[in-house]
Amino acid sequence: MMRLKVAILGAGAMGTLYGYALAQHNDVTMVDVRQDVVEDIAASGLVVDDGPPRRVTATQDPARAFGCAFLFVFVKAGDTLAAVRPFARQLNPSTPIVSLQNGLGNEEAIKAALGERVALVVGITTEGALAVGRGQARRLGIGSTVLGSAGASGATLQSVARLLEDAGLSTSIAYDIRPHLWGKLLVNAAISPVAALLDRRNEAIVNDADAAELARAIAAEVAAVARALRIHLPTADPWEYVRETVAAMAEQRNSMTIDLEARRPTEIEQINGGIAAAGRRAGVPTPYNDAVLRLIRAKQRSR
Repeated sequence: MMRLKVAILGAGAMGTLYGYALAQHNDVTMVDVRQDVVEDIAASGLVVDDGPPRRVTATQDPARAFGCAFLFVFVKAGDTLAAVRPFARQLNPSTPIVSLQNGLGNEEAIKAALGERVALVVGITTEGALAVGRGQARRLGIGSTVLGSAGASGATLQSVARLLEDAGLSTSIAYDIRPHLWGKLLVNAAISPVAALLDRRNEAIVNDADAAELARAIAAEVAAVARALRIHLPTADPWEYVRETVAAMAEQRNSMTIDLEARRPTEIEQINGGIAAAGRRAGVPTPYNDAVLRLIRAKQRSR
């Protein structure tokens, strides 16, 4: 099997998980702004669970990834534009750019940096990972990835799907990716800020009556905005969809909770903030999303 050059922007938990899987059969370059992360990965490779370390190139210099055959974006949503901008006019126009990020606005940020005609693949994944060290992650169950086009051709979608399947990552292609993106957005919007404000595991969303009522109201607003945009959510019952997701990861702390604890910026602007902005454009009130947006903003400032 020919080894391809694959670049990954962001060496957090998900970047590490995908980098590790892809490094088995490909030459992977991890690009991250953090010097200590880059140094540790360069010295010790990537490690997931108890698997053997896999050697990759690690760098703070995006130029070392300009010749890649695939570019994966795993940075936080608020960092997308800055992370992708160095690749403007440096990539082959047919090079697939793959975003499996959270929230709204990543597609627009990538196209603002690289142009509207970029071969962009967007999608969602139910793969989960927890960072346990620099370049080290623990896999939180086996999930699957769904890909769709935001400018990529059918052949490009197939090439990305093959790459991930060959890496052992279950992957499928959706004709219309929007229902999947908004399904993930629905879950993130209802679970992440409520658990983060309580500083508790995801189970608090269903175990506490007041937390549940707030999460239910947030989910209802997301569904109302989606209907106004004529996006068909992958569920007829948004709250039951949230409850099922919580049941699958009840004991976990979500990334927004972890980011607040670590005094890092969260993705609240792209998740609940994105919903609130979409609601304003569609003429749909989103008072609950607005409220948790402001509360998380305040909590970030206080820390």
